Amino acid sequence: MSSSLSLALRDSSTMLRRNLLHARRYPSLTLNLLLTPVMLLLLFVYIFGDAMSSGLGQGGPDRSAYIAYVVPGLLLMTIGSTVIGTAVSVCNDMTEGIIARFRTMAIHRPSVLIGHVVGSVLQAIASVVLVGAIGVAIGFRSTDASVLEWLAAFGLIVLFATALTWIAVGMGLVSPNAEAAGNNAMPLILLPLLSSAFTPVDSMPGWFQPIAEYQPFTPAIETLRGLLLGSEIGHNGWLAAGWCLGLAVLGYFWSTSKFNRDPK
Repeated sequence: MSSSLSLALRDSSTMLRRNLLHARRYPSLTLNLLLTPVMLLLLFVYIFGDAMSSGLGQGGPDRSAYIAYVVPGLLLMTIGSTVIGTAVSVCNDMTEGIIARFRTMAIHRPSVLIGHVVGSVLQAIASVVLVGAIGVAIGFRSTDASVLEWLAAFGLIVLFATALTWIAVGMGLVSPNAEAAGNNAMPLILLPLLSSAFTPVDSMPGWFQPIAEYQPFTPAIETLRGLLLGSEIGHNGWLAAGWCLGLAVLGYFWSTSKFNRDPK
């Protein structure tokens, strides 16, 4: 038992180093995906900030209020954008023959996927830190959050990144090529646009509000917003935890079942 565990840990750490080296040597994909939330942050704050802040119900235009509102949503959108690179990377491994070689070696088979997942979560956290730093530079402040709330916010980010990464791994495994993998994972960027990331759900058309309110991103965004800004979380915390755990379990079993299926 102990020897099997040590083998799994050794092989998983080796695969993690492999994926981190790939990310360091070929950073263009991660940087290109990271540009989306950064550009949206600057666009919505400096171009639409005054107009959008009028819809927050806090009086007249107030760009600082909108910065506080929009940054938590863009932090989670950054995760969705980053993990698209994971789908592409997994698909490349499957189509370029390296997985076939791994299958012939005496390694812990799940370590290949674990390396991708852990590496992707670390890259997502680094991307969130970068976008958060840009948010702070343009005026975002979280002065009311306690240490416990900061820890809870970090835990939510890690859990959300893990859940989306497993889904992205599954998308990469079922895609025939890298282009298809990127296209299949596009909903991870589009869903935040249909959430409360940029505007309150109450301001949306009545028929669309249930769609926006109960999709995965909105509860996570409202929970993160509440933790960082001290706003009401309500039932969103439970919904966010449920979505994260559900997507992580779904993605894990989907990915492992597809990966363990011997090629025909």
